Amino acid sequence: MNAIDKRALVIGGSLAGLFAGTLLRSIGWQVDIYERSPHNLDSRGGGIVLQPDVVEAFQRAGIIYEAPLGVVAHERYYLNRDGSIAQPMPMRQTLTSWNLLYGSMRRHFPVEHYHQGKHLTEIQQDGLAVAAMFADGTHETGDLLVGADGPTSIIRHLLLPDYTTQYAGYVAYRGLVDESELDPATAKLLTERFVFYQFSNSHILQYVIPGENDSLIPGERRFNWVWYVNYNQTSELPDILTVFIGQRREYSIAPGMIHPTVEQAMRSYADRVLAPPFQKLVAATREPFVQAILDLGVPQMAFDRIALIGDAAFIPRPHTAASTAKAAANAIALVDALVDSNHDVPKALEAWEGNQLALGMRLWESGEALGERSQFMYGEGRTEG
Repeated sequence: MNAIDKRALVIGGSLAGLFAGTLLRSIGWQVDIYERSPHNLDSRGGGIVLQPDVVEAFQRAGIIYEAPLGVVAHERYYLNRDGSIAQPMPMRQTLTSWNLLYGSMRRHFPVEHYHQGKHLTEIQQDGLAVAAMFADGTHETGDLLVGADGPTSIIRHLLLPDYTTQYAGYVAYRGLVDESELDPATAKLLTERFVFYQFSNSHILQYVIPGENDSLIPGERRFNWVWYVNYNQTSELPDILTVFIGQRREYSIAPGMIHPTVEQAMRSYADRVLAPPFQKLVAATREPFVQAILDLGVPQMAFDRIALIGDAAFIPRPHTAASTAKAAANAIALVDALVDSNHDVPKALEAWEGNQLALGMRLWESGEALGERSQFMYGEGRTEG
């Protein structure tokens, strides 16, 4: 049977699912992506440090893009408490956005094969094929099913019900600020640099990313910031993850949805503890958002004709800057294994799994070490300034 006769079902239509879908199509597979959300996803997320695996995935999938795929930062600055520069470091990196990567892949993937509002309820396989059943009563059958449905993966829950995400003890506040909305002196310090401010049990960082409509034109880009803050899981986290209409979210609150009391407390805390350039950056942010930092690792990623990839399998803490790259690496290795095994799915997944488990575990352990050093060097609490 030729590759063109093979069909893949990809569950999850965010970055990991699109990496898998576009790369599988590049080796001749028929692919359908099923996304649980009925809404477009192009309004979520902030900045991403561009890694080589993502560039390789774009190239191999034949996705046309304007080079570079983001904004180039030429150096890193570490700030003192008064906002002066403590330590400059030459370091060239490209910083991109979730929206740019998602939009580029989404436009490349055939719209008729990207299905929204598809909530998976059950999976079955018999050695010859794998089937997916959805809440709307429909079902689909293929040769391969890719579980790319993120931290709350239904695929993982069905296959490995004992493995769930664990709260790491802190959250990431995030925000985006248009270049034109920051005062000139602060903008000059932060533009095209990776800037950090570290203090007891916390740190904040920022870099410039593409702006509206993926613009890379100076003056039209955005400052992207991330601030890690400790909160107790029992006494504090439930309030942080409650949206302004009073509903509790599992692990993140979207822009514009943070409860006003939580947002005001965050802004007041920023004024007390952050270096002045970051105080100004947070103050200029119209709609901050927040996500709980999670840990997740699994002992198995291949299940006959089913593969778990991306955050459905391992969630490295964001300090590694590797979550998106890991999803791309999982997908690249998957298509390589399929080609090497002449598209024999069980054989390919068996060959694929070992290195991907090792990659996930290495990033998981590295991220945990970085996070523990950053957030808990002086106990579990927060610096009050």
